[in-house]
Amino acid sequence: MNATRHSFLFSFAEKYTVLLLGMAATMVLSRLLTPAEVGVYSLGAVLVALAQVVRDFGVGQYLIQEKTLDMHKLRAALATSLIVAWLLAALVLAASAPLAHFYEEPRLKLVLQLLSINFLLIPFSALTLPMLRRQLRFRAIYAINAANSVTNLLVGVSLALLGCSYMSLVGAVLAGSLASLLTSLLVRPRELPWLPSRRGMKAIVTFGAYSTGGGLIDEAGLVAPDLIIGKLIDIESLALFGKAQSMLGIFNQAITSAISPVVFPLFALRNRDNREEGGAVPVYLRTISCMTALSWPFFLFLACMALPLVKVLYGEQWSASAPLISIMCLSSAVLSMFSMARYLFVATGQMRAQARLDAWAGLLRVAVLLGAAPFGLLAVAWGVVASTLLRSWLIYGCLRRLSGLEWRVLFQALRKSLVLCVLTAPPPLCMLVWHPHVTPLLALSVTALSMLACWMAGIFLLKHDIATEFLLLLRKLSGRVFASNSH
Repeated sequence: MNATRHSFLFSFAEKYTVLLLGMAATMVLSRLLTPAEVGVYSLGAVLVALAQVVRDFGVGQYLIQEKTLDMHKLRAALATSLIVAWLLAALVLAASAPLAHFYEEPRLKLVLQLLSINFLLIPFSALTLPMLRRQLRFRAIYAINAANSVTNLLVGVSLALLGCSYMSLVGAVLAGSLASLLTSLLVRPRELPWLPSRRGMKAIVTFGAYSTGGGLIDEAGLVAPDLIIGKLIDIESLALFGKAQSMLGIFNQAITSAISPVVFPLFALRNRDNREEGGAVPVYLRTISCMTALSWPFFLFLACMALPLVKVLYGEQWSASAPLISIMCLSSAVLSMFSMARYLFVATGQMRAQARLDAWAGLLRVAVLLGAAPFGLLAVAWGVVASTLLRSWLIYGCLRRLSGLEWRVLFQALRKSLVLCVLTAPPPLCMLVWHPHVTPLLALSVTALSMLACWMAGIFLLKHDIATEFLLLLRKLSGRVFASNSH
């Protein structure tokens, strides 16, 4: 196995190990803690999430993309990381009391104070992960992130069993960060410096300002619902909403995050190649054709089976999150048509357009949710749908203006996915009527297997783009098995 395949193997192994361990931790802790207890930690985590976007300040991206690295640049990167992370720690610590008062939640103060410790630990491993990625040492990255996830699971469950309530989640995060730090010290590249230096910081700070700005705007839009719910409704509703969002995020963690690292350089390559008619747009259309073939049946299943799925994964006490999942599946399904547009804009040099798009979409999202929050949690869920539809409309406008993508061409690329979704609809729609009369696990199993059979038959009957990719994958796997057996 060559170095590239070896890297991909450990990259995907790391991604799915973290996903599975995270789901296991969530399943156990959801049964040990109440929504109100989880809500206290969730509010603190959401508030800290904005600071988390800034904590790296582009240092990681700088180290990966920089053509030549010397000791001066590495020491300047360390200095930048130290200053930014420790300033953020001081900011979170200073803001803990005012934020606790603003949200009328005294327990939030201690949660934020303890989470600020994370920012003190960050600089000691800030250079390690990007350097390991630069060197394609994904086995080491796997070890670091697996150590974090395993420790997080063990410490969180242990503290919850001991009756530590919401503090068990805080303790799990801190213990996971410490495990990551200790593991990163073991695999740390030898060329990394231990001492910082101010020389060369200006270039890194300039780079970081541009790379962090767009991410901060985008993150603010993502956490807006949680911040609004925590203030205008209550902590328990925040936990229920967060559980619904985590369920919807499974597709992004399992599929989108695996596809985006591949399509981004592919878009850039096709954009540079003048011989390819249409540049990167044909690749974009094929990508969203395959994406929607997966996402639309997935979110259809999730919308119909939300209640039994919540009962199996999290327990009866989280059943109130099921209607939120069903509603917001619509927004996730629509957005899946445009989830790769960000990479297309950046690959074609339209970063300013993407930044403007993020800003307008974020402002619209906040405005819609502020108007919806006084009417309750279901209204917020519909607000998410409305703001996502507006965001999708803005993205399509940019695609049409910058890439010449007409709606007829877009519809043609999505036509087979729409028919495929209709073909897979009967099993979950029928189970909507029957699932109260059967056990949740049986309902999920029967529906999932029936939908999978319909999906497999549908992609070949329709001659969908994803059928070609599926057959190619099978040929490669069978070829490898045959080759290994022949040896």
